[in-house]
Amino acid sequence: MIHTPSVTDRRRLRFASLDDLRADLDTLEDAFYDGAVRPAGNWTPAQVLNHLAAFINFAYDGYPPQLPTPHFLIRAVARLLGSKLLDKGFPPGIRMAGAPGGTFGADDGPFEDALIRLRAAIDRLEATAPVIPNPVLGFLSHHDWIRAHLRHAELHLSFLHPQHHEDADSNHDHAAPADDGGGD
Repeated sequence: MIHTPSVTDRRRLRFASLDDLRADLDTLEDAFYDGAVRPAGNWTPAQVLNHLAAFINFAYDGYPPQLPTPHFLIRAVARLLGSKLLDKGFPPGIRMAGAPGGTFGADDGPFEDALIRLRAAIDRLEATAPVIPNPVLGFLSHHDWIRAHLRHAELHLSFLHPQHHEDADSNHDHAAPADDGGGD
């Protein structure tokens, strides 16, 4: 098991919009089908995409009942730092108490299905604001929900490296399927 907070081989991602996120997914999709996604973490590409889709959809459909309510001090500090957190991004390796494997929604399966699910969730997020408060940050504006999910996507997608063909050819044992950092 890779200790994701110590991984230094991550892509530097900064999505300014959902279209930036979609463009990165297109790049990953092309690389995946070329067998050219190099991992730097613990999850397959499908697990990464399913996890991101799940957390977008949780904000509309409800969070898993097993998800514990974060301690009030954590919520208070996060809400005070909310804007800075949404600007800076999320650190790797955070694990949710009580969650199997440290998080929810990281189911494996066919890459194609996970990609369809994430793209549908992104379209949903773009069309309308979530209605369920974030368990840590509370009520968010539509703009801040988008920012939160862009930062979340930057974190997890940073562990997936789409490679150029010559990189993939010289690195066959590390080509797709790849992993994500796991945890939230």
